[in-house]
Amino acid sequence: MLFLTEPQTQYKESFLEALQEFQQEGVFLQYNRNYLMSNFDSFVEQMRKTAFAPHSSLPPNYVPYTSYWLIEGDEQSGVYVGTLTVRHELNAFLLKVAGHIGYQIRPSWRRKGYGRQILQLGLRKALALGITRALVTCDETNIGSKKVIEYNGGQFENAVYIEGSPVKKLRYWIDIA
Repeated sequence: MLFLTEPQTQYKESFLEALQEFQQEGVFLQYNRNYLMSNFDSFVEQMRKTAFAPHSSLPPNYVPYTSYWLIEGDEQSGVYVGTLTVRHELNAFLLKVAGHIGYQIRPSWRRKGYGRQILQLGLRKALALGITRALVTCDETNIGSKKVIEYNGGQFENAVYIEGSPVKKLRYWIDIA
């Protein structure tokens, strides 16, 4: 069974395994694995607080968002597969670069259809928030993500240059309703 959940401490081991996979790719280097091993409960609690924080308590240039973890299996013995972030609104930066929905699938679970599924689930979450047209982006070099977005109805709008990045960001709109 595949499902989304708020970050939960019971998925600690598989989350930490995934974090190591991401870090071997050079992603999520800001997370200290040793720190998380001994402070995972606090990490999860902070993720949940930030995700459901009112707009007024967020740092400047942040928007309200909700984070979910994609889990394969049941609630007790499931395995962390990836993360989904649904941004409730867009600011200028998100409109250009990141969009309403962001997702990551752990490297060892890619190319198995989980990207398609996490985006489908994310679109449902966005619709529940009243978002009827979602912006989803990816790097032009990320062919897998491009296919996931197009499979889920993404209509290409344009490719934009991002200052300091050697690759363009592809911007797609998906009509949800």
